[in-house]
Amino acid sequence: MMKNEKGSLLALLPLIIFVSLFIGTGIISKDFSNMPLNVAVIIASTIALMMNRKETLLDKVEIFTKGGGHPNIILMAIIFILAGAFSEVAKGMGAVESTVNLGMSFIPENLLMVGLFVIGCFISISMGTSTGTVVALAPIGIGIAGQTDISLALSMATVVGGAMFGDNLSMISDTTIAAVRTQNTKMLDKFKVNFFIVLPGAILTAVILGIITMDNQSNVVGEYPFDLVKVIPYIAVLIAALAGAHVLIVLLGGTILAGIIGIIDGSYSFTGFLQTASEGIMGMQNLAIIAIMIGGMVEIIKHNGGIDYLLNFVTKRIKTKKGAEVGIASLVSVTDIATSNNTISIIITGPLAKNIADEYDIDPRKSASILDIFASCFQGVIPYGGQLLAASGLAAISPVSIIPYSFYPVLLGICGLVAIAIGYPKFRQVKGATTASKSS
Repeated sequence: MMKNEKGSLLALLPLIIFVSLFIGTGIISKDFSNMPLNVAVIIASTIALMMNRKETLLDKVEIFTKGGGHPNIILMAIIFILAGAFSEVAKGMGAVESTVNLGMSFIPENLLMVGLFVIGCFISISMGTSTGTVVALAPIGIGIAGQTDISLALSMATVVGGAMFGDNLSMISDTTIAAVRTQNTKMLDKFKVNFFIVLPGAILTAVILGIITMDNQSNVVGEYPFDLVKVIPYIAVLIAALAGAHVLIVLLGGTILAGIIGIIDGSYSFTGFLQTASEGIMGMQNLAIIAIMIGGMVEIIKHNGGIDYLLNFVTKRIKTKKGAEVGIASLVSVTDIATSNNTISIIITGPLAKNIADEYDIDPRKSASILDIFASCFQGVIPYGGQLLAASGLAAISPVSIIPYSFYPVLLGICGLVAIAIGYPKFRQVKGATTASKSS
C-alpha cells in the first residue's frame, strides 16, 4: 500500500468496513443486533492486519497491540468493568429502585428526563469524564424507563447528553486539558468562551426533553417507596466527583459502599456481594474488549496514513478565517469519527489546529473551544464510541437506537457552527494580540 506525506485513503478501509458492517447490516435487516460489534471489529481489524504488505505480520501486530494498549484505551476498559460491578451491585441491593422512586416522588413525571439531563450535566462537569457519568447514571435512567412509558433509548440518550456537557466543559476533563494545552491558552479563559457557546444548546435540550415527555405516564400507581440509605451509594459518588476524586476511585468506592449496605440490610451475603460484582464485570467485559480492538485498529490506520489523509484533505480547502475555524472543526470531527476517542482526536489534531489558528489570527480560546466542542459532538453520536457503547451495554439495547434521541450532542455541534458563522465571541485585542494569547 502506497503511503506518502499526504496520507492514504486506502488506509481508511478497515474503518469503512467496520461502520458498513455494523450499520449496513442493521439497515438491511432492520435489526442492528444482527451484526455484533465485537464480530464487526474483529473482521475490520483482520483486514487492517492484512494491509501494508511491506511490513511483516509481527510488525503489524506490534502496532496493533500498541494502539490497543494506549493508556486512554486501557483506562476506558477498566472504567467499563468497574462500572459493570458498581451498576450490578447497586441494582442488586435496591439502590436503583430507591433512587428512581425518590426522584419520582419529588419531580413531576413530565420533568424526569429534564431532571436526569441536568443531573448528568452537573455530575459530568464535576467528574470530568463522560464515560464515568454514563455508567453512574445509566442504571437510574434504566429504572426510570422501566417505571414509565419513556423509552430506554430516550433515557440513555439523555444520560449521554448530560455526560457530554461536562466532558466538553469540565476543567478536569482530558479533552479540555488537551484542547487548552495544544492551543496554549488558559483553562478558565477557554471555559468562559466555551460555556456561552454551548449554553443555548443545553437549555434547548432541556426544553425539548420537557416537551416530548410532558404526557409521560407512569406504569406504577400509588406511592413510590424508597429507602434513603440505599440511595447513599449514588450520593457518595456525586460527592466524590465534586471533591475531584478519580473516576476509578469513585466507581470502586461506590461498589464497595453499595456492597456494605447490601450486606448490612440483608440483600447480600459476603459471597453474594462478590458474585454480583463478578456478574457485573463479566457483563461489561465485552465492551472492554471492543474498546481495545478499536484502539488497535485505529493505530494501524494511523500508521498506514489514514489519519494523515483526513488531515490533509481538510487543510487544503481552507481559504478564510471562518474557513479556518470550520477547518479546525472538520479536522477534529473526522479524526474523532476515525478514532472513536475525543481526547485522542484532540491530541492528534491540536498541533495542526494551533498552526491554522496562528496563521489566520484565530483566538486560542476560540480554537480550543472548537476542538473540544466538535470532538464531544461526534463522540456523543457515533454508535461505536465509548459513551454509547457503555449506555447501550448497560441497557441491553442497540447503540444505534440511541442516536435519534441524541439532542444535546447534535445541538452542541450546531451551537459551534453558529458561533463560527456569526463570529462569536468578539475578542478584545491587546497590542496586536488577543488577551488570551498569553500562556498560562
